[in-house]
Amino acid sequence: MAELPTLHWAIILLLFQGFLGALDTLYHHELTVALPQRHSARLELAIHAVRSCFYGVLFLGIAHVAFQGGWAIVVAVLFTLEIGLTLWDFVVEDRSRKLPAIERIMHTVLAINAGAFFALYGMQLLEWSHLPSGLVAIDLGWQGWVLTLFAVGVTASGVRDGLAALRMQRKGLPPNLFAGAAYKQVLVTGGTGFIGEALVNQLLDAGHTVTVLARDPLRAAYLFDGRARCMRELGKLGHGERFDVVINLAGAPVAGPRWSPRRQAQLLASRVATTEALLGWMRHATHKPALWIQASAIGYYGVRDGSEQLDENASKGEGFMAKLCAHWEAAARPATELGVRQVVLRLGVVFGPGGALPALLMPLRLGFGGRMGDGRQIMSWVHRDDVLQVMARAMDDTSMNGTYNLVAPEPVSQAEFVAAAGTLLKRPVWLHVPAAPVRLIAGEMAELFFDGQRVQPTRLQQAGHRFQYPTLDSALRDLA
Repeated sequence: MAELPTLHWAIILLLFQGFLGALDTLYHHELTVALPQRHSARLELAIHAVRSCFYGVLFLGIAHVAFQGGWAIVVAVLFTLEIGLTLWDFVVEDRSRKLPAIERIMHTVLAINAGAFFALYGMQLLEWSHLPSGLVAIDLGWQGWVLTLFAVGVTASGVRDGLAALRMQRKGLPPNLFAGAAYKQVLVTGGTGFIGEALVNQLLDAGHTVTVLARDPLRAAYLFDGRARCMRELGKLGHGERFDVVINLAGAPVAGPRWSPRRQAQLLASRVATTEALLGWMRHATHKPALWIQASAIGYYGVRDGSEQLDENASKGEGFMAKLCAHWEAAARPATELGVRQVVLRLGVVFGPGGALPALLMPLRLGFGGRMGDGRQIMSWVHRDDVLQVMARAMDDTSMNGTYNLVAPEPVSQAEFVAAAGTLLKRPVWLHVPAAPVRLIAGEMAELFFDGQRVQPTRLQQAGHRFQYPTLDSALRDLA
């Protein structure tokens, strides 16, 4: 069948829709918010599953078939159902999470492009509806095969979302690690981050009162469904405010732009300035909190040889990460002079629904997994649930004091991590990412990917702490 002008432009729009949809799914749904791991997004995932499988059938059909006669009416009805699903998805998204500006813009562009496609393809269906009923093969050349590829991809995405929704339904809500504890009034900085969001939600669900310091209070209020008090500046806290616990997680992500002098200053300020402001408020507060939980990172130890076992007594290392962590901890230390018990948690790479893990697994899911550099760099990691469990224990166990390495007891090499993840995901592990060009481009920040430390949670083990996910296999099976 000769290609018709209306059909030609409709196919161009559909190809654009497929490309944008894939970008939206991979970047926003998988990497940014990790929807398949968010229990609050279960209904959204179910809608996505139906829509994606629906799109898969349409992409495949449009790529190879002309819908004539009564079939044109059937496809028009299916388009109407798809529009209804999309509108429902918009409503559910707004109820479950506040979309960042770039994702909302992407969805708007997708909606406009889809409307233009429906209009053009609808005109083509109207022409075909006057022909005898039948499914007539058409040849769109390379465009047809690209649409076929999109059909496979979007269907696979729909199946993944559907299985994720079913898994969440079977597992139910995860146990609340803060439930059953004595009532606390908690102040959390960095409460909208990867760890902070889960922490605040569990505290609220357990009946505690939470105040969140956040750069975007509106987003924070939306995120916690109006249950948390959200503010941008500590200056709005009165000296008569009462908090039992302060949890300081505030800090811009270290992975991102190259660590230029300006970027380093921003990373330091996002941690140290917030901590100093928090301490300034506390000095004048009528009621001092009983506990300050301070986040830090194992970057404190710098880049070390993989054979060196590092416990909490190990010396500070060299480099920017060591400097950043040391300054952050030092800014919080004066709280102890005010009679406040302080627990400093030096976190390893935190695995969970979001954070670093989706980015680490994405190449594997796409079939491009492999080691980075020589693969021998040590990855000291911890499951997010274990982070929350230690925080919950610190709130009740007054014997916890000082610095703790918060990492799983079994660190692994980067090559071992990729091999384990590849086996679990049933994906090949074959790609080698050389270190030299990445170090040239990223500068000192490349140490996040090509260097590491073998850190041990010695003090937690001495205190008899039992990790929920002590091995990499157990953590990946819960999260992958």
